[in-house]
This record gives sequence, C-alpha cells and structure tokens, in this order.
Amino acid sequence: MEGDAGLILNVSSLPGPPRRQKQNKAVKRKPQWMDNGTPTKRKRTLPASSPLKNQAKAVDVSGKGNLASAFVPKKHPTDRQDESTRPFIKTSSLFKNNPKIPEIPRGTVQLVQEKVFTSDSFTQLDLHPHLVSTITTVLKMSSMTSVQKQTIPVLLQGRDALVRSQTGSGKTLAYGVPLVQSLQGMKSKIQRSDGPYALILVPTRELVLQSFDTVQKLLKPFTWIVPGVLMGGEKRKSEKARLRKGINILISTPGRLVDHIKSTKCIHFHRTQWLVLDEADRILDMGFEKDVTVILNALNAESERRQTVLLSATLAQGVTRLADISLNDPVSISVVDETWDRSEPELEPVQGAVCSPVNMGNSSFAVPEKLKQHVVVVPSKLRLVTLSAFILGKCKFEKCHKMIIFFSSCEQVEFHHELFLKVLLGGAESDQPGHPLPPLPDLRFLRLHGNMDQEERTAVFQEFLQAKIGILLCTDVAARGLDLPQVTWIVQYNAPVSPAEYVHRIGRTARIGCHGNSLLILIPSEAEYVNSLASHKIKVSEMKMEDILANLMKDDRFKGRQWGNKKSRGTNPQEVRERATVLQTEFENYVHSSGEKVRWAKKALQSFLRAYTTYPKSLKHIFHIKALHLGHVAKTFGLRDAPQNLSTSVAATSKKKTKLRPQRPDLHKRTQGKRHLAEILRSEYSSGMDSNVSKVKRKKRHGKPGNQETLS
Repeated sequence: MEGDAGLILNVSSLPGPPRRQKQNKAVKRKPQWMDNGTPTKRKRTLPASSPLKNQAKAVDVSGKGNLASAFVPKKHPTDRQDESTRPFIKTSSLFKNNPKIPEIPRGTVQLVQEKVFTSDSFTQLDLHPHLVSTITTVLKMSSMTSVQKQTIPVLLQGRDALVRSQTGSGKTLAYGVPLVQSLQGMKSKIQRSDGPYALILVPTRELVLQSFDTVQKLLKPFTWIVPGVLMGGEKRKSEKARLRKGINILISTPGRLVDHIKSTKCIHFHRTQWLVLDEADRILDMGFEKDVTVILNALNAESERRQTVLLSATLAQGVTRLADISLNDPVSISVVDETWDRSEPELEPVQGAVCSPVNMGNSSFAVPEKLKQHVVVVPSKLRLVTLSAFILGKCKFEKCHKMIIFFSSCEQVEFHHELFLKVLLGGAESDQPGHPLPPLPDLRFLRLHGNMDQEERTAVFQEFLQAKIGILLCTDVAARGLDLPQVTWIVQYNAPVSPAEYVHRIGRTARIGCHGNSLLILIPSEAEYVNSLASHKIKVSEMKMEDILANLMKDDRFKGRQWGNKKSRGTNPQEVRERATVLQTEFENYVHSSGEKVRWAKKALQSFLRAYTTYPKSLKHIFHIKALHLGHVAKTFGLRDAPQNLSTSVAATSKKKTKLRPQRPDLHKRTQGKRHLAEILRSEYSSGMDSNVSKVKRKKRHGKPGNQETLS
C-alpha cells in the first residue's frame, strides 16, 4: 500500500489535469480561432493507452478509491461560502429518487367505544371496610371503572371469568379486589407456611413488579397474607429461600415458575384456590403455551377445585383453547358500548353485569376515547431524521412530554439510544473542539429491552415511572399491561406484527380517562397497513412529513451553510431540506467515525431485516423484505451504502436449516483486484525481479483445495 500512496501523490503533480482546469477557465475568454481562423490542434500529453489510465481503473476495482477524483477534486457549489463554519456534506440527497408517497384513504370507520368510568362506588360492594379504606386512601380511587363494576361481583360469587376490556381500564384491581376479599375472609386464618393460595401469571418481568406493587398495597391492612414474585434474572437460591418461608399470593412469569416446578421440591399447590392469567393472549404469543400446560397439570394434580380468571384487552382465538381446558362454566365479560353488535345469545347476567359469550375471533378492538392516533408515511431514507425532528419538536421545544418509542429488536434499541445520546443530546463528543452539537439538558433518553440485566431493567423501569419527562426506547417488552403515568406520546418506529399489538402499544398512554397521542411511522410500501387497521375499527389521521421536519427550523444547530447568519423566516422548504441533510450528515459522520461503530450499525440493520421477515402471512403483502430498498434502509442506520450481501445473509438466517457459507464471498474477487494493482505497481516502480516468484506462489495457492474458504 506504500506504492499506492506514492502513486497518488506523484500523479497529482503531473501536467495533464491542471491543463484541463486551465481549459475550463479559458472558456470565459474570447477563443483565439475567432480572430486567427482555424484553431490549432492541441497536443495530447497523456495518451489513451497510458499506464496511468489502467492504474486508475485498478484502484477503482480494488475498492480503495478512484484516481479520477484525484485529477479534478469535486466541490459542493456552496463550499466557497462559510467553509469554516461547517465541513463539506458528503451525504447523498435525501430528497431524490424516493418513491411517491401514496394518499392515505379517509374512509369512515365505526369505532368501538367503551365507557371507562361509572358513578358506582366501592362502598356499594360487600367488601371489608379496611379494604375499601385502602382503595380510597392508598390507591386514590373513589369510583369503579366499568370493567371493575362488571367483574368484581362475578368473581365474588366464585365464578370463573374471561374478561376483555380496553387497555388502561383497571383490570388489575378487577381481579385483585375480589382475590384479597376472598383470602382475608377465610375461616381458618392463612399462615405463611401454607404456601400459595393464589397464582398470578403475567408475561413480562416489569408487569410482575407492577402487579406485585398493586397487590401489596391492597394487602396493607391484612399483614398475615404474604405476596411474592418469581421471575427471570434473579438468583434461584434466593427465590427458593422465599418459597421455603412461604408465599400466599405468588406472582410469576410462566417460564420461571415451570423452572421451579421441575427443580424446587418445596413448591406445592395443594391449597391453591385462585389462578389468574393476566394478558392471557400475550402469554400464548410469547411461546409459553407448553409452560402453561405444565402449570395446569401441576395444579390439577394437587388441587381439585380452583377459580380461574383470564384477562386481556385483545382476547384472541388461542385463548379459546386455553379457556376450554382451564375454565369451568365461565362468564365472559366484554366492556363495550351498548350499540356494539352482539349476535351471540347472552348468558344470565350476574348483578347487573353485561355478560355474554365473547367472540374470540372478533377483529374489533376498543381504544381509549381520548387517544388521538396519527400516521405518517415517510420514504426510507428520511425515517431517521423524521423521528429525530419529531423528538426535538415534542420533547425539546414543546417540553413537558413523556414519550415511548417502540422498535422491533433489542439491537435497534441499543443502537438508536447511543446514536441519540451522542448526536441529538451531544453526549461525550460535545466537548470536543469544533463539534457542532452542544448538549441538550431538556432531552432524557432511556432504554428497555429483554437483553438487559434484570437489575438494570428494574432501575430503568422505576426511573421512567417516576420521571415527569423523558424518552423511553424499548421493544414490545413494555407493550403489555404497564401503567406508566403521564405518558403523552407513543411512537411506533417499526410497525407491530398485528393490530392487537398495535392496540397494546398505544395503550401505554391515555390511561384511566387521560389524554394521549400516538404516531405510527410507515414507508410508502407499507401504507396499506392503514386499511388493515381500519378493518379492525381502528382509525388514524394522517400527519405530514414536511410538518414534522419543520421542527428543525427551531434548532439553529442544523442551519445549512448557504443560510449563514440569516434568520430563518417561516418554513422555507429548501432550508428545511438543507437542515434535514445536515442532521443526517451528523448521524453518518458519527457512525463512520470508527470501524466498530460501522459494525454496530450493520448489526442493528441486520436485526431490523430479520424482524421484517417475521410478519405473519396475512401481512406479507404489506411487509415483505423484497419491497425494501436496502440502500435507502441503510441510511436510516447512518450507513452511507448498503453492506454487500446483506440480503443474502438475512435470507439465510431466516431459514431454519442453512448451509455454511463464507461470510465474505466477494473477498476473493477483491483479492484478485488487489493482486492486479500490485502487479501494476511492481511494473511501474520496481525492477520486476520478484514478479515471477509471486506468480509461482499464486499458482501454488490456487492449487490448494478449499483456499477460498480460508480466505473468507
């Protein structure tokens, strides 16, 4: 490579290229042939067959750069203006070669509404006075929600129930209140050593902690009843110690409980009277169906009769199979508006409850009435800057916003968290000389996903729970059941795999009658997803990408070179595009600042493509990996070009059985190019005595079997 560098330096001083520059300048003067007749023919100082031309081609093949760029250095038209304030923008245009954004249909959607609150008080129920006092003073609730009004009387009668109600409607108290009322009123006082009287299964660790906190508050007057948790990420030894001491209300994830059923001798269920499956459909979706079967078999072997409750905002077809094997003559409770069509015959009502056999295949979902849903269609290249502009607009300039952003993989959460910290927030690089982005104390980024240590996950969950402002980047681990107060915006950067998951994601805001907003970001090939949501009676209104990017006009950190010190007036589309390009350049400069960051970005990109291949068949006509432009998608990860053979590697990982392939199948081709360049350099700068030796070695190398595999 020393010869390569010397070649570039020597060629740049040759007389050929400067002569072309003089010729370009001479265009402005009056040509000599207009006065002197026929123009004289210029002599070629560099013949077409010159070795230098071949050298330029060789460098281009090797991927080390094009020597043609060394002859005539290209400059941006605006480089002469204010070059000292901002470096040259290497970013390709974000606003060219983009697909046309389709129009979002504005059809009428008949929404499914639920009445959240009622005028009935907890004092109207036959509950222990201390329990009522705890609900009003500790939990700060004076009146019941609709799901609580309909569910609590049914469960107090000892009936099994299957409860469907929208997110944020108070389903935890709907089963928690009758559970505590039942256990505290038992004839023989419960002892800690008796073991579990109630078993509550939830899908995620965060929901375990939240449910435990609610049950613990309800049990404040009844200190002899002991709640406890089992979940992944903790030491089995400490959990076994708690089981030996005794837990009366056991809250657990299915996988962890099965682990203890198989390995812990002190766990037993012969006194278990309650089984609650919260977010029942999610438990099945996460692959816990076999674990639930193991738990049910263990319960059936030790306890003859128990009361079972299944709850969710989106009860799916799989829950029907679970209900058939776990529920005994259940009451199905669906909290919907009275105008909603129920074609099935109703069961006998229990104390005024609206009880009917809920159609598990029903595709209509109820969403909070005060939740405003939006969608924006953005070309792939502009997704990252659009999301960033939205974050800045809501959380920096409007302030007082608490936002959750959903991604489809853990690697994407980690990548974007670091990227936003270093670029939008400034991070550690902000104190470097010449760095254009000073830190912003108004923005506060947190992350949450399944690959984090349990201690860190708990700390992040508690921090975001108590914070008044902040931006949580997460996977669907935070999409179910979590009650995060004061969340004002839900952003879905990657579309969910089903309308049910869409409902649960947006359900993290507008809880218990509060106002909330959601934004779904789609690319043009995914625009039909809006129709899919409409078929499930979910209505979204369109938000324009230009309006979101206009937020960059409020931040002078992204002012383009050509605007200088001029004050921005209005929302000049050209200046908005310039600022979006500057922001994209900052992302790309950070990603390409080291090889490690480039590999990190490629890993996040690959995880996104893997997740893109997991959409169900019913949505494959909308989300298909062949519809993606990999070069445009790569720019959303700060990469200037799509990594080679990326689509091949993703297709290979999506299959269960794949053949071993070289990680770099193009390396042999590049190596040939490098050898070709080396031969030219030797013939140009060396005596040529070593060329024959290298040819013999190369022939021997090619004669070895499997040589390409070794090179790869």
